[in-house]
Amino acid sequence: MNLEKVVFGFFVTLAASLNFGFFYGRLDDPSVHNGYELVAALVVSLVTTVLKFGDRTQLGAVHLATSLVADLQLLVAASIWVWAIQIGSGVITPAHMSIIVSMSGGALLANVVSVILMVSEIVQIRR
Repeated sequence: MNLEKVVFGFFVTLAASLNFGFFYGRLDDPSVHNGYELVAALVVSLVTTVLKFGDRTQLGAVHLATSLVADLQLLVAASIWVWAIQIGSGVITPAHMSIIVSMSGGALLANVVSVILMVSEIVQIRR
């Protein structure tokens, strides 16, 4: 068993599951979306991106691209959250939350693509 592959697979899967945990729920209801879960999803996504920098293959480049997309969308979502609390009215409105959750949904899609790529790479190695 390759420890590097285990760590990589763990963080890719954790990033997707944390993002899904934040994303799941009514789009405009701030009470079902936890800010700490968004921060955790962002931090794990950034760690996943760092882990993907060493791979010099074409598949590694696509992995890195999907991770960068997820990072960008989660950064925008977190920035909107901070802006709404610190600069805006001080509360998260349903309009803010729908934008935040939509950005998280885009990041979730990028994470799902990354998981699919990881599984397809494993299947190719087995053959």
